[in-house]
Amino acid sequence: MSDMEKKQFGVLDRLLRVREFGALTGLLMIMAVFTILSNKFLTWDNFISIFTTSSELGIIAIGTCFLMISGEFDLSVGSVFAVAPMLGALLSNAGVPIAIAFVISLIAAGLIGLLNGVIVTQAKIPSFIATLGSMMFFRGVLLAVSGGFPIDYMGKEAGFLNALGGKIFFGMRASGIWFILATIIFSVILNRTKYGNHVFAVGGNAGTAKAVGINVVKVKIINFIIASVLAGLAGFTMFGRFHSIDPTAGQLLELEAIASSVIGGALLTGGYGSIVGAFIGAFLIGVLRSGLILAGAPAYWYQAFIGVILVISVIVNTKIRKAVAG
Repeated sequence: MSDMEKKQFGVLDRLLRVREFGALTGLLMIMAVFTILSNKFLTWDNFISIFTTSSELGIIAIGTCFLMISGEFDLSVGSVFAVAPMLGALLSNAGVPIAIAFVISLIAAGLIGLLNGVIVTQAKIPSFIATLGSMMFFRGVLLAVSGGFPIDYMGKEAGFLNALGGKIFFGMRASGIWFILATIIFSVILNRTKYGNHVFAVGGNAGTAKAVGINVVKVKIINFIIASVLAGLAGFTMFGRFHSIDPTAGQLLELEAIASSVIGGALLTGGYGSIVGAFIGAFLIGVLRSGLILAGAPAYWYQAFIGVILVISVIVNTKIRKAVAG
């Protein structure tokens, strides 16, 4: 092998070791395709629209990815996405200041995560089944409490809600800022702290992690709480955008959050993933949704394309991991 070939191989090896490489490559390719198909795709207004919807999904995806890296799933985040703002709307309409209602609602979201974590770790029930039941239960409670109708915010403290999901500058919404902040914060926690190392260790091999003194149960429960709280925050950003919450809001978001994480490089088996990758994955899904609309494709093709990209991502991520591992 010549020196040039060795250098090229070395560059390729370093690129493959970047967890976000596959997601970023896929995003750029899809954006290039839609730019060709529609001259309205690569515009500032369309970017703002994509980033707004991606932010709400992406905040959930960050918590979902964090949990997936530790080897668990949470299918209830789509329901929590609606539960938290619904509770906030009911409390604020009853006279509770919206800021206090917001804090109470996020605490309630955290308690749902705690419940999920305890059931999974103590009852030894697979997280897929436990959180599926939780998803159905809380969605049913939402529909029962609301009667199936949206609940509008009747308070006068619009400023707080606008700080969560309102427009701030150049058409950008506050949800985008929360999305970016969450990405930075949880990337630092995952990659620069002892706790982040514990998350990777637990997802990689829980038995080995326990043997070296890591509290596996504690790590998983904390991550369930994080996933639920971020889902609640995401729900409030949507509430801040519309000042109204529909009991059906967030349906299928749990699957899109998992898809975002997988597209971003997370493995379904745990122990590997990237918060920045989840950010890119959520944005890619937003790009796909917008691009298909602008290209004139029927709406039902959206789910089909997400399914195809998800399967391709799993295959590519698995191949890259094997190639890097040798």
